[in-house]
Amino acid sequence: MPYPESIQEFVENIALIDDRAERVQVLIDMGKSFQPPAIEKPYPAENRVPGCESEVYTWVNLNQNSNLNIQIVVDNPQGLSAMAMAQLLLEGLQNQPPAIANLIDEDLVAKTFGPELSMGKSLGLTNLVRQIKAQALKLA
Repeated sequence: MPYPESIQEFVENIALIDDRAERVQVLIDMGKSFQPPAIEKPYPAENRVPGCESEVYTWVNLNQNSNLNIQIVVDNPQGLSAMAMAQLLLEGLQNQPPAIANLIDEDLVAKTFGPELSMGKSLGLTNLVRQIKAQALKLA
């Protein structure tokens, strides 16, 4: 199943990169482009992504056009993998109809980061994808 257009394009492009160091650099750059929203602490526990080492929190609501308004906070400044995945999800889902979340699958983590990702990071990032998808589909 294809992803939303910008995510599909990213997945196809990163799959073309054979050099692991280059792939890592692309993901680092994506993570560095992530801009968290200004949300005051403490963050509600119900918004925390379970199992995510980077202490990620998500909020998904509808904007005035009934499209997705997604906010993601990565509370760990070293959480570049979480920031990269957050940025990818934002680019693909922000301001889109909630039903577009049906196009997101958990394999996005493996297709983005490759097989070298540790089990802990993989679990946390997969839970980020799951949580954003579930929150968006509740609004569909």
